[in-house]
Amino acid sequence: MSLTTVICVLWAVSVGQTAGSQHGTNIIIMLMDDMGWGDLGVFGEPSKETPNLDLMAAQGMLFPNFYTANPLCSPSRAALLTGRLPVRNGFYTTNAHARNAYTPQEIVGGISPDEILLPELLKKKDYVSKIIGKWHLGHRTQYLPLKHGFDEWFGSPNCHFGPYNNSVCPNIPVYNNSEMKGRYYEEFEINVKTGESNLTQIYLKEGLDFISQQAVAQRPFFLYWAPDATHAPVYASKRFLGKSQRGRYGDAMMELDDSIGQILAHLVSLGIHNKTLVFFTSDNGAAVMSGPLQSGSNGPFLCGKETTFEGGMREPAIAWWPGRIPAGTVSYQLGSVMDLFTTSLSVAGVLPPDDRVIDGLDLSPVLFNNSLLDRPIFYYRGNQLMAVRIGQYKAHYWTWSNSWEEFNKGINFCPGQEVPGVTTHTQEEHTMQPLIFHLGQDPGERYPIRKMFCQLKNRVESKEYRDVLRRVTAVVEQHQKDLIPGMPQLNMCDLAVMNWSPPGCEQLGKCLKAPESNPWKCDWPH
Repeated sequence: MSLTTVICVLWAVSVGQTAGSQHGTNIIIMLMDDMGWGDLGVFGEPSKETPNLDLMAAQGMLFPNFYTANPLCSPSRAALLTGRLPVRNGFYTTNAHARNAYTPQEIVGGISPDEILLPELLKKKDYVSKIIGKWHLGHRTQYLPLKHGFDEWFGSPNCHFGPYNNSVCPNIPVYNNSEMKGRYYEEFEINVKTGESNLTQIYLKEGLDFISQQAVAQRPFFLYWAPDATHAPVYASKRFLGKSQRGRYGDAMMELDDSIGQILAHLVSLGIHNKTLVFFTSDNGAAVMSGPLQSGSNGPFLCGKETTFEGGMREPAIAWWPGRIPAGTVSYQLGSVMDLFTTSLSVAGVLPPDDRVIDGLDLSPVLFNNSLLDRPIFYYRGNQLMAVRIGQYKAHYWTWSNSWEEFNKGINFCPGQEVPGVTTHTQEEHTMQPLIFHLGQDPGERYPIRKMFCQLKNRVESKEYRDVLRRVTAVVEQHQKDLIPGMPQLNMCDLAVMNWSPPGCEQLGKCLKAPESNPWKCDWPH
């Protein structure tokens, strides 16, 4: 019997049981890495190689209009765990205008101690919290997960880039709680040539074991499951290599889909599915600049990761809670990863902090009643508000794909999708007359609503353009009036802060000598 069949049968038997009360609800957030909107069969991917995710959507709620808070991994993860835009929580740079920044090994900063993360708040209701996979909110000791509310961790602080020469750049450590247990490409092997790695299987086992332990202890838990197999260099275990019609990226997708199926089936077998909210999404759009071998699909949307076009920020999203979320529903709510912060607190019975602006909405009315909440979506790139969406309309105040310098080196954030005057290679300002698109009619952002037409030899704005501009302008002016930017955490770099001697390196003989400290302002070309 397939895993899909197991989930279907067990779920059908038990869906009629009384759902768990909101108090003590378990929470699982599954955050994929660089997975695109178009990678799921339920969103139309032709090979249909995600049966478990497709079934999850059939048993839960699908969100076609769900967004990240930034088109790059570190800021979007910071936004998820704080419920706040990166420009508020400090996960941005001011070194150059409208630049994407993240936390590579040489970054000095990390999540600010002034920010309150989701697991810290869940402690008020005695939740046990674990992160499995990629953290990416800073790798120096003071920034690691156990310093910010998580009780357990198995995974890495950085991307699995490498292998590196340890005399110049150390390989990335893998932690078990507060101490490293080895490094990528060493104790935790990733074969770049073949794409083989057992990391997803390790992350799966860690997740299943954690769920079992908390079920036995009858304690509410928060599991943040953040595997990174779909981030280049993509990888999969031997059982999945060569199985996909989509190449190595598809192999990684199939293994993640299988793992998600096993986690959902495990919840059912333990009898805790009806008191567990599971939410699946991705940190940003598919990295189409790495395609086609190392990249997923953003479906009908323009461009991908690093951009504030739809392909960079619209994400696949599914909510699953048998007995609470009506099965087979589709919500057209404009959602955000920041909403996972507020919604998780709501189902746990915890109030959000009242001493700061929280950008995330409580999606409970959406999940349980399929209501619609009025809200804008703000598209930021670094310190710059690039665009805003209201209803079906999106207004671009700035456009930029990537620089001519990068583009001429073969780095293309919009391969095969260049739209004249839209996917610009210089930062183009449109604040006086933003480019406006109707995303229902034009999801690929190819045809701006005409700003002008001729009437009696005079050029006047169309009524549709005027009406949308008036609505958007009011929202943007209020947002900017209330905005107090956080202290930027991603400005300074220093080779001395790299992963030379992480905690636990002594026991493994894995400590490396760091160079002299010589900080500089990070250069962010994208």
